[in-house]
Amino acid sequence: MRARVRRQMKPEKPGYRSAVGVMLLNRSGEVFVARRIDMIDAARPWQMPQGGIDKGETPRQAALRELKEEIGTDKAEILGESRMWLKYDLPVELAGGVWGGRYCGQRQKWFAMRFTGNDKDIDLATDHPEFDAWKWIRPERLPEMIVPFKRQLYLDVLAEFRVHCAALKTP
Repeated sequence: MRARVRRQMKPEKPGYRSAVGVMLLNRSGEVFVARRIDMIDAARPWQMPQGGIDKGETPRQAALRELKEEIGTDKAEILGESRMWLKYDLPVELAGGVWGGRYCGQRQKWFAMRFTGNDKDIDLATDHPEFDAWKWIRPERLPEMIVPFKRQLYLDVLAEFRVHCAALKTP
């Protein structure tokens, strides 16, 4: 008779949610940011559009869908795609509550896009609003606008897409 060995299963550590992010640039090389409505922090951080990838969707499709869902327009042309998936970790105090505790952060494919519409095409009053205000800012201001746990992510996005920001500024 063989002795049974009972293994104690460790709870599996949550993984990363697959998502996309969009650095939307206007004709002047400024970046679109919007202020989140669901943060309790008095600073209410500003961020670029981002969101999860739906089943059966490519990252490119998800990026354009997220633009439409979050800012009411998908009038944009893709300029570039991040070479790698970029990640951020949620702080411990948020990890258990965000996305039902299933994820420890996000792994994101980022896209630089040129906004082809007019400011009046942007409409934050979407079916499921995430933002209450928006503005165009100089790219170098991005790290100061975002929550601290996403700061390195934004620095990585800036490094990846700096060439697109500069190209739009030149006449």
